[in-house]
This record gives sequence, C-alpha cells and structure tokens, in this order.
Amino acid sequence: MSKTARLFQLMQLLRLGTPPLTAQVLAKDLDVSVRTLHRDIDELRKLGAVIDGEAGFGFTLIEDATLPPLGFTATELEALILGLREVQTKADPELAEAAQTVLGKLESRLPNSQAHRLRHAVLNAHRFDRPAVPNVDPAILRAACWEEREVRFAYVDGSGKSSARQVKPLSLLYFDRSTVLVAWCYLRQAFRVFRLDRMEALEVSDQSFRPDRVPLLRDAMAQLRPQAAQ
Repeated sequence: MSKTARLFQLMQLLRLGTPPLTAQVLAKDLDVSVRTLHRDIDELRKLGAVIDGEAGFGFTLIEDATLPPLGFTATELEALILGLREVQTKADPELAEAAQTVLGKLESRLPNSQAHRLRHAVLNAHRFDRPAVPNVDPAILRAACWEEREVRFAYVDGSGKSSARQVKPLSLLYFDRSTVLVAWCYLRQAFRVFRLDRMEALEVSDQSFRPDRVPLLRDAMAQLRPQAAQ
C-alpha cells in the first residue's frame, strides 16, 4: 500500500471509528508498526487535520481539513433538521436556544435549494408532555463533564430518601420524562444515574478526574445498558 493510500485509509478509520482510537488498534487495521502509525498521524496533522490525543490515550479526529465545511445530501439534511427540532422540544432552555441558532446559521450558509428544504422541512418533532424541569442548571453539569471536574449535590431518590453525593459527572441523557446525569458515585462506589429534577445545591469542586471521563463513560454505559433493557 502506498503512503498516500495509507493516509487516506487512516483518515477513514478516524472518521468512522469510535474515539479515542489507540495507536495499536489503528496500526493493526493498517498492517503497519505503531511507530509508522505515529508518523502518519503527524503527517495528517501537517496536512491540516486536527487530531486530538497522544501516545497512550488514543486519537480523536476533531476537524477534517479534506472535507468541505457544509455538504449534505437531502436525507442527511432532513435527519439534521429533525435532530435539532427534537433538541428544541426536549432539551433544557439553553440547548433549545442553541438548536434554533444552529438552524439559523445553516439556513444562511446552505445553497438556496437546501435552504428551502430547511425552511419547509417535511419532518418535525413535537411533544405534548415535556420532561420534568431540572432543579439544577444543566449547563453547569455539561461544563463539569467536559472539564472533568467532580461535583457535589443533595439528592432525593424515588423513595423520598435524601443523601449528599459527590460524583464524577460523565454524561447527560435526555429521556422522555426526565434528564439524568450518568456519574461515578463515591457514596455507592458504583456508576449511578441521577435525575436532575431530584438534585439540589449543586457545587462544582476543584477536584479533577482528567483524563478518565471517556473510559469511565464507556464502562458506565456497558453496565447500564443491560439494566435499561430489563
């Protein structure tokens, strides 16, 4: 395989794989050494690709300089519009407003034919019953997840029992009836799901758990999926 073909295949692996992708996995898929893989990553970065990560942590493609900034098929555009409409009906006010802003930006930058499809989309999302209103600010929790900082809060469970919790926040999930935080809980020494409408007195601590969020979230979802299926 030529170097050009290998770099192209590496970009495809980074685009389609579940990040972060380790050098060992990528090297095996390309049938090259790990040292060669690292050289190829450096080459892609020189060509303009923004690739986050380093040896030992895996790699994530952040920005692909080889793709145009906007280029959607008609079906992709419909899926994008439906997703943003769903955010407007289901998410917290800040995210809902952001979804509306994104739709406006898309309309101003798309070709006229596609902007017309956006303005008059045949798909929409509507909910008669909105999720329970959170007692804490979801934006603060989202920031804590990204910054990988532990949080503390008071929590009331389904039976009405109160407790103080300190957790590693990993992800927010927007369900039909509530928004929940997936986290590692120190009190239970296990992954737990907390409804935002049952949380109070939220505080973000200075305690960092970087760079553990991605592997912790992967483990959490692996444990929670079987429970959700029951």
